[in-house]
Amino acid sequence: MISVDGLSVEFGGFTLFDNISFVVNKKDRIALVGKNGAGKSTLLKILAGLQTPTSGTVSAPKETTIGYLPQHMRLVDERTVREEAERAFDHIHEMEAEIDRLNLQLAERTDYESEAYHKLIDQVTRLSERFQMMGGNNYHAELERTLVGLGFRREDFDRPTSEFSGGWRMRIELAKLLLRRPDVLLLDEPTNHLDIESIQWLESFISTRANAVILVSHDRAFIDNTTSRTIEIELGKIYDYKVKYSEYVKLREERREQQLRAYENQRKMLADTEAFIERFRYKATKAVQVQSRISQLEKVERIEVDEVDSSLLRLKFPPAPRSGSYPVICEEVAKRYGDHLVFEHVTFTINRGDKVAFVGRNGEGKSTLVKCIMGEISDYTGRLQLGHNVKIGYFAQNQAQLLDENLTVFETIDNVAQGDIRLKICDILGAFMFGGEASDKKVKVLSGGERTRLAMIRLLLEPVNLLILDEPTNHLDMRSKDVLKDALKEFDGTVIVVSHDREFLDGLVDKVYEFGGGRVVEHLGGIYDFLERKKMDNLRELERATQSLPAAGGREEEEARASSSKLSYEARKEQGKAVRKAEKAVAEAEARVGELERSIAAIEEDLSTPEGASDTSLYTRYSDLKKELSAAMDLWTERVMELEGLTSP
Repeated sequence: MISVDGLSVEFGGFTLFDNISFVVNKKDRIALVGKNGAGKSTLLKILAGLQTPTSGTVSAPKETTIGYLPQHMRLVDERTVREEAERAFDHIHEMEAEIDRLNLQLAERTDYESEAYHKLIDQVTRLSERFQMMGGNNYHAELERTLVGLGFRREDFDRPTSEFSGGWRMRIELAKLLLRRPDVLLLDEPTNHLDIESIQWLESFISTRANAVILVSHDRAFIDNTTSRTIEIELGKIYDYKVKYSEYVKLREERREQQLRAYENQRKMLADTEAFIERFRYKATKAVQVQSRISQLEKVERIEVDEVDSSLLRLKFPPAPRSGSYPVICEEVAKRYGDHLVFEHVTFTINRGDKVAFVGRNGEGKSTLVKCIMGEISDYTGRLQLGHNVKIGYFAQNQAQLLDENLTVFETIDNVAQGDIRLKICDILGAFMFGGEASDKKVKVLSGGERTRLAMIRLLLEPVNLLILDEPTNHLDMRSKDVLKDALKEFDGTVIVVSHDREFLDGLVDKVYEFGGGRVVEHLGGIYDFLERKKMDNLRELERATQSLPAAGGREEEEARASSSKLSYEARKEQGKAVRKAEKAVAEAEARVGELERSIAAIEEDLSTPEGASDTSLYTRYSDLKKELSAAMDLWTERVMELEGLTSP
């Protein structure tokens, strides 16, 4: 669908891409990876036609449609949420207007037998058929499904977009993009403004309903669940792996080991050649050989080795001052904004050393409760008490704006570092992509993302015993996230993390607080325990709903029998046939789900062996089966709902 051939990009003597080529095929799911500054966002802009390369070509069939979601965009606030989302269907509205215009012509004309009249009828027919194929009459349902999937409530649909934060307006732009169903979808950090439930919905959409997708994301779980091909940008080159991200990581390490061996062999060869030249440079009898070796050296293409993965660096931060046994105690805490209830009856205790996650849809009160703990909000009801000697370190997006702009990066960290950690400042800065000359930059010239990373480092070096981190990973690449996660795991104080990054929370937190519906519910265990439990709870509720219908007792059962007796014999007979047919459909859907789950388990077992891990066809089959399972689960849900509709009194 898209062919990239000999692409090069240069900025003032610096080469970002050096003669790269690759092809994007129909239904490809590609993750673009590489360190910050490698050129991932630039490549997306070039593919979207928003930036011109220095040389090379990007070609695609004329009818190919491309949709692009940048990290940052200018947003317009003149419509409601529904009206803005409906702009995705402007082409349908235009077609509808054209059909209405042609129908009006037909109504006004009387030359029924003329060739022109018949051509007009044919034109209306073709347009009407195309209108139906494009979903002209049912796009409203698709629009609502997409907005709900991305976290909007139905009562939000008619609210002006100006009432929503920048993150929510970005969701509207994402909804418009998905609703257009482009042939190629380009997504730059699409999960930055989404909560866990919306990310899971987006994963399902990409896996089952999108066409070709190329995305940039620092959320490992997201790209692993949505992509099956990984293109790495490194040192101006690309490396194309036909596997998902987790497998790419292993193959990349093998490639780097091969590079190191080749580099060492070449270095030894060069050293031997240079020694020969130096030894015999002034001997006339060796002049020919020396000149030959000099020519050989000039022609050698030097082997480059990928940069060392700085996430291997382990940081030990200063020990936390000892606090009381219970750093945070909430009893019947409630908060309202006017008539709007944010949450109520919030009761929990966070113990010293706990590492907990606040999760839930955006707008459910996570940041509000954090501000209550911080003391920034005081007009709540109930009791909220901090423990003895609690020293809070708080990270939020606006922390980056509080840095001293006249200091350098190094000075900013040196001013807060204490003890032996001062000897490792350069290593720490390197781990967070401030190595070399970057450490001498003034804060005022840093980008927003760079300031965020610097604020994070500064916070982690301060002597505190309660860390509260609000979306700490949004501007960190995967290597920096690993460094941060390891540091937090070793931190001996208490940690509260507000995050939607499942991979970051996995293995870090031991308790999850779920915000939703005005309540805060405590869940013991890690983030994946919580997600699995939520999924099972929903299925059990659905099963209970269907099982309870035929087992209804007492007065309800009598009313059901009375209602049933009013039906004629033929009607009851037809209803019984429909129920049996629906029950059979549910059983078949369940059997298909079980069959797919068994097949997936068998492939997972094969992939755990060395032979299976090297078989790329298994990964393709595994990805296809996962998509089939998702579709089968959707079908099972539909069949259960149909059965419920037939058996409801």
